[in-house]
Amino acid sequence: MNGVPLVATPLWAALLVLLYILLTVRVMRGRYRTRTALGSGGDPALERAIRAHANFAEYVPLTLILLLTLELQGAWSWLVHLLGVLLLVGRASHAFGISSTEEVLVRRQIGTGATLTTLGVAALGNLVMLAR
Repeated sequence: MNGVPLVATPLWAALLVLLYILLTVRVMRGRYRTRTALGSGGDPALERAIRAHANFAEYVPLTLILLLTLELQGAWSWLVHLLGVLLLVGRASHAFGISSTEEVLVRRQIGTGATLTTLGVAALGNLVMLAR
């Protein structure tokens, strides 16, 4: 990187952490409401909040690693920012689609598609950067 500071990945990581905190608080509130320490206690709303939180935790770290390695390899800044936007929008869409008691399937589908697109493009981008 020749001394150029990282800008894109830290920005998107910070924004994604804020969303993660929001999802965490939703699970905490659900646990408090249902007096459930572990699992969902059979409460559908809590189960959905737990899955939204867990799904976020399953996809975001790996995707951020790919964005970081892209940025460290000198990928175009606009590409890393575009992928960051896509990931944030995708994860928010999925989280709020799945966590609604009356699931909004299209939000969940958009979120999943955006996340998998981000993962795929970031993976391919890393491979291209390695090959050059």
